Amino acid sequence: METTRTWRVGLAGVGLMGHGIARNLLRRGHTLRVLAHPGNQPLDELLQGGATVVDTAQALADVSEVILLCVTGTPEVEAVLTGPAGVLQGLRPGSTVIDCSTAVPGSTLRMAALVTAAGGRFLDAPMTRTAQHAHAGTLNLLVGGDAGLLAEMRPLLSAFAENITHAGPVGAGHRLKLLHNFVSLGSMALLAEAAACAVRGGIAPEVLVDVLASGGGAGVALERLRPVILDPAGPPMPFAMGNALKDLRYYLAMAEAVPTPHAIAEAVLATYDMGVVQAGAQAMVTELVAELTRMGPAPSAG
Repeated sequence: METTRTWRVGLAGVGLMGHGIARNLLRRGHTLRVLAHPGNQPLDELLQGGATVVDTAQALADVSEVILLCVTGTPEVEAVLTGPAGVLQGLRPGSTVIDCSTAVPGSTLRMAALVTAAGGRFLDAPMTRTAQHAHAGTLNLLVGGDAGLLAEMRPLLSAFAENITHAGPVGAGHRLKLLHNFVSLGSMALLAEAAACAVRGGIAPEVLVDVLASGGGAGVALERLRPVILDPAGPPMPFAMGNALKDLRYYLAMAEAVPTPHAIAEAVLATYDMGVVQAGAQAMVTELVAELTRMGPAPSAG
């Protein structure tokens, strides 16, 4: 009878997504160590489940076969890997670094080369879906790297992911994630602007939503915005506009490097930049509807 292998895993980044990942790794019997950081979510549940905390990324790498990165973006990835007492200083030969963050693909290629030069292996495996899916163990992963290495790591990744897509070589996972987020965030910006125009033009929100849902506007973006289009106090989607702005900047950097036309991306970025200025970086992306509706003069009577 085949037994499921357990791994010694080190996790850097126990935020909204990382906490759910950690929870599911422990549930599958993996040994888990997490990097101490003031941005971590409360660790009580994880510590009760058997996780331990280490103070440096170097120490994390020294005791781990697999190092998972689930941090904010490229600067944080580079700092964890290459900074003082970073992962590269403690990386064991044959260990695997899996970057689940959202990052600039050009940096991903550089970081992968450094990991390889240090004797390690590398996959970029950014996530889609939400923190709720992370806690349920049903994330989507978009993986760049060697297909054989992905096959080896798939049982581990399956502890917290439902759908695992091999995007191509190293960097392809991050490229595909930026494409995904550009389309998703762009669709939400378009719908938010349309919803604001509807309010000012006298179209009832429920009529707008019904027409879009039964026509060309149907889709995930509409369903995420539907609650706040119908009621500004409706439940927000838990994704901050500051993070959206970061991801769109990464997309623009990628598009400019390819190069490819990116006029629409610039307009979408400008919309979220306005949202951050008006509502703050921690405001949820669904608040874009209210911010766009508030802009400009008040609607005229009649």
